[in-house]
Amino acid sequence: MVNVKLQVNGRAAGADVEPATLLIDLLRGPLGLTGTHQGCDTAQCGACTVHLDGEAVKSCSVLAVQANGRSVTTVEGLAREGQLHPVQQAFIACHGLQCGFCTPGMMMTAACLLQKTPQPSDAEIVHALEGNLCRCTGYVNIVAAVRQAAQAGQQEAA
Repeated sequence: MVNVKLQVNGRAAGADVEPATLLIDLLRGPLGLTGTHQGCDTAQCGACTVHLDGEAVKSCSVLAVQANGRSVTTVEGLAREGQLHPVQQAFIACHGLQCGFCTPGMMMTAACLLQKTPQPSDAEIVHALEGNLCRCTGYVNIVAAVRQAAQAGQQEAA
């Protein structure tokens, strides 16, 4: 067993894990953060996307020990002080979800995109979301949600 200590959603967390434990298994298991969804286990679907030191990563392709000493943000950590993140608000407003399975990964990817590119073009949004699969929506409302979140961010900055 290996003791992994990290910051998760701004709080100290840790657990003893087997060396081959995936980050998603640490998050969903000992840490009880089930908002990150486990989809394909092959880093294809993006449902398990989280931020690792501010970068969007697929937590099914990262070992928990690789996150030791680092900062992880999950979909549960997007909201701040009881206020939904603009991406979360926009997904609701634009109905950027249907079954909701891909939604946490989509939101985490979108939040990372907007952090780096506050006013992305539709082409940049589509490109950023290429690693996240949705089998329900057709992506139109998802792109609209990211666009709306970008506009909300622009209004907050003004």
